[in-house]
Amino acid sequence: MSQWQQIQKLERPHLELVHDLYSDDCLPMEVREYLAYWIEEQKWSQAAQSDPSQACCLFHTMLALLDDQLGRLVLGEENNSNMVHKHNLRCSKLNLQAKYQDQPEQLASIIDSLLRKEKAILSAALATSQTRVEPPPDASLVSSQQHNIEGRLMELQRTIQGLKCSTDQLEDLQDIFDFRFRTQKILESTASAAAPAPRRHQELQVMLNNMDCCRKVNLGTAAQHSNVVLGLMRELLAQIQEMLGRSATLRELLLAELAVWQDRQRQACLGATCDTSLAELEKWFTGSAEVLFQLLQLLKTLEELRQKVSYEPDPLIVELPQLEERLQEQIFCLLKSAFVVEVQPHMPLPNHRPLVLKTSNKFSVRARLLVKLLDRNHPMEVQIEIDRNAANLGGFRRFNILSSTTKTMVMDRPQVAGLICDFKYNMLKEQKSCGSGKGKGGKGLNEGLLPVTEELHIITFTLDYCYQDFKCQLQTSTLPVVIISNINQMSSAWASILWFLMVNPNSMNQLFFNSPPAATWDQLSAVLSWQFQAATERGLNMDQLKMLREKLCGPNATLQSTITWAQFAKDMTAGFSFWTWIDGVLLLVKEHLLQLWKNELIMGFVSRKRERHLLKRKKAGTFLLRFSESIPNGGITCTWVNYDDEGSPKFQSVEPYTKDELKVIPLPDIIRDYQLLAKEVNPENPLQYLYPDIPRDEAFRPYYSERREADLMEQRLYLNRRLIRVSSRQSEEVQAPELNGLHHANNELLHNDMMEGLEHGLGGLLFDRQDPFLPPPGEDPQLPQVPAGLFVPPDVFPELYVDERDFH
Repeated sequence: MSQWQQIQKLERPHLELVHDLYSDDCLPMEVREYLAYWIEEQKWSQAAQSDPSQACCLFHTMLALLDDQLGRLVLGEENNSNMVHKHNLRCSKLNLQAKYQDQPEQLASIIDSLLRKEKAILSAALATSQTRVEPPPDASLVSSQQHNIEGRLMELQRTIQGLKCSTDQLEDLQDIFDFRFRTQKILESTASAAAPAPRRHQELQVMLNNMDCCRKVNLGTAAQHSNVVLGLMRELLAQIQEMLGRSATLRELLLAELAVWQDRQRQACLGATCDTSLAELEKWFTGSAEVLFQLLQLLKTLEELRQKVSYEPDPLIVELPQLEERLQEQIFCLLKSAFVVEVQPHMPLPNHRPLVLKTSNKFSVRARLLVKLLDRNHPMEVQIEIDRNAANLGGFRRFNILSSTTKTMVMDRPQVAGLICDFKYNMLKEQKSCGSGKGKGGKGLNEGLLPVTEELHIITFTLDYCYQDFKCQLQTSTLPVVIISNINQMSSAWASILWFLMVNPNSMNQLFFNSPPAATWDQLSAVLSWQFQAATERGLNMDQLKMLREKLCGPNATLQSTITWAQFAKDMTAGFSFWTWIDGVLLLVKEHLLQLWKNELIMGFVSRKRERHLLKRKKAGTFLLRFSESIPNGGITCTWVNYDDEGSPKFQSVEPYTKDELKVIPLPDIIRDYQLLAKEVNPENPLQYLYPDIPRDEAFRPYYSERREADLMEQRLYLNRRLIRVSSRQSEEVQAPELNGLHHANNELLHNDMMEGLEHGLGGLLFDRQDPFLPPPGEDPQLPQVPAGLFVPPDVFPELYVDERDFH
């Protein structure tokens, strides 16, 4: 966390002190805000006290960064939304330029003083009990590996500074020799030499020997000459060799951390909650690259020294090309690893399912270069393409990427978030084959090798990188995507993505589904839980996962039991696959049961055997909610326990409710108003206690819908009514089927409502199921003709007859 970010977390008394620091406008606060990271990384104290040239360089760099920020504001401006920010920043930049153009060291001194005072305010805030700056969320979890990386990086930075000083000394020594040598040449060409030629030659030979001992590794020769230059080049070359070895070790550590980040990104795509921030990696990669590029400049300086003065045998002639080749290889390997896909392809749909793209639908993807070194004279172009190695994909469909396929990599906020290339609003269009005329265009003779939802396609980015005359081409690729043409294919496509990311370590294997490997239950259980966690903010517990494991693998399954791709997504023994059932339940929960699921009111995945085991020792009327195993698109039912005269438990379950029914009546209202009817027995609600022993209304009251009670004194055409779920009890059966009918709460107008329903074609809601008010199913009932008006003769529906006295 930067110092400026910590300051922004302070409470008001300390923030007032910060505002006082910037009240005189020596450094505008918006400049401090926009360039926070860059300002804190510079050595302002050194520039202000002893290095005017560095102060000048920092001043002009600051102006350039402000110009970049202004350019971004102009490009991102919509309806003049950034007009005020742009105006203020332009004024700040002009004021700084006018004020410190001739004295940049004064600006360096001011910034150094401001940073010190900010630290003092932070220290004071930490020392008080009124406020505390919140540490980074994972500060206590920083691994020893990360400490190792930071320590090695700091050591390399110190080493390169020492090498620069040594090179400067060697350059000064050689300049002196070069001056004297040229002077001697001039004197020899004239007759008025100030000293005899042999003496001048002897002095130059001594200097040449001194430089030679600086370039050679021979200690005996170097010891015979001046102590000032003794072993300077020897030490320099040895340090460069050692530094290259240490930088290679650092790169291996960085690659290991990058691999960990890539695993976290894969898990995040599957729905896991993972930290996919690149801030730490970006800092380490950039620091390592800066050291290597500084070393490359140092080798170029040594090459210039060799070209000025050379002799036989000169160690620079042999060693410099080898060192430069080794260094350039390290730089390329570092840059190649630093080019990553930060945001995998995804459509702008809130379904937590990336890597599934639909033709003609927009999608976004973002690449990032973790090395924040940008040469402004060489814009870095990034090209995007799909299925770069299409020749190896016989039978696959072919696609074109619409919209722009080339963009320039830019700095996402100066010195903060690094170099990014954001491809937004791209679309895919399938290339139709000429001559095949078949539905999956582009497959030709190989059509049918793999279903559409098992074709894996890869999007590739190519970057032409240039910095300090070092040029290379970098490539990175997304995780495989599945491309669908119909939204109904989404579920199957997502199953393919889940299976691939779960079991395949090679992200470039596009022919994975030619022979997909099996997964262990340990792997699959985590992925299933992540699906619910991502969509509903509540994963699956051990009991729920155990039920799913037994359903999929049998009662004797273990964590290491294997599941094949066919078992997961292809086996249609039950009429639908295991994944189809899970996805249907997931959609049902997300659309209709979200709050109940999040607050653990739904037990969900529990077998019939398990539910009876849980309920048989509970008091009568205890119920639980579980997902149906026989409905592919998701269904939920409730099972409750009652006891007969002998005290034996009797279990009853309601026919499952699906999304179509839950759209009409929410599940909490169904539970509240549910009625169980029996002949000559008043209706009753058998659902009294949510397992284990929570009173029904206490558990579900927060989720009940508001209902309006009728006021009989008010003049209205109709009284209020509500729909409720009812079931009929059949005492001779242990497990009575549910009768999903409708029963009106206002008996006074029940006969009117029934006739009104018949007139509007809604009779099936009540009459298509067995009901105690209707003839048995075997008979052919003849519905009586009801005369106009509100009166129904008592001999037509005797159970519903209400005379005038009872009505009043």
